[in-house]
Amino acid sequence: MKKTVFVVALSIAGFIAVWRFEPAPVTTTTAAAPSTSAAPNGSASADAATVQGSAEDSEFGTVQVRVSFSGKRITDVQLAQAPDSGRGRRAIPLLREEALQAQSAHIDTVSGATMTSESYIRSLQAALDAKG
Repeated sequence: MKKTVFVVALSIAGFIAVWRFEPAPVTTTTAAAPSTSAAPNGSASADAATVQGSAEDSEFGTVQVRVSFSGKRITDVQLAQAPDSGRGRRAIPLLREEALQAQSAHIDTVSGATMTSESYIRSLQAALDAKG
């Protein structure tokens, strides 16, 4: 009998905790049109271009990347806007290396920095889409 009362009390406490849980608010993305700039005539590579991805908001701040290309190859990924705080700031170098290695936005999120990783990937994909 004592076990039953204990189990019922624990079940009620668990139910109340789930019932009162409030998830974090969902933020919407305000995507500005990605900007593109090509290398001027007479430069070393006429195929060089830099494309800025969309600004992606998350709980920890806005992430926006600037991608440099040589032809269709990604040569560099820099941040135009960085997250304000959180583990995402430490995840950015890992995401950059993965993007350069994969040569696409099909990269894994960094554990513990999922929101920032997803914002980075969306901004990177917008830049790749703008490049064509």
